[in-house]
Amino acid sequence: MGGEAVSAPPAAALRPALPGDTPVLAAIAEAAILGLTGEDYDQDQQEAWAAAASDEEALAARLEGQLVLVATRGGDPAGFVALKDNQLVDMLYVHPDVAGEGIGALLCEAVEKLAAARGAKSLTVDASDTALGFFQQRGYVPMRRNTVQRGGVWLANTTMEKTLGAPEGPVH
Repeated sequence: MGGEAVSAPPAAALRPALPGDTPVLAAIAEAAILGLTGEDYDQDQQEAWAAAASDEEALAARLEGQLVLVATRGGDPAGFVALKDNQLVDMLYVHPDVAGEGIGALLCEAVEKLAAARGAKSLTVDASDTALGFFQQRGYVPMRRNTVQRGGVWLANTTMEKTLGAPEGPVH
């Protein structure tokens, strides 16, 4: 039959964030917001959120002191997660080019395991409407709805919590 063999994408790897990563992390956040949230947020909301997330100086200040892991695919950063105070998934963004390929799950699982190993009993996250289903599938339970202001525009999200060490999925 001939034809070209379709190769699987390179496996994702995790590494700690490096000081020089801020520009690429800001670019991933901006791309994720603009490329993945259109069904849940209008253009004004997306633009205000993306502008706040892609401000490199503000991002560097926000991430300072947090545990930040970067997922790479073929050596290139593809997503990142930030764990604040061993109890809050502060940021989790995956580039739209690799969305749905398990990068977000890899990042989330890593911080869940690290937080549990450091003694955390639970994790919380303020999940965007776009990420709500992702976190629910991982065992996070909605606690309350919130509105936050970004650049003069209001956006909704949901505070969710997951008990660590609990079995995932339905119990049989």
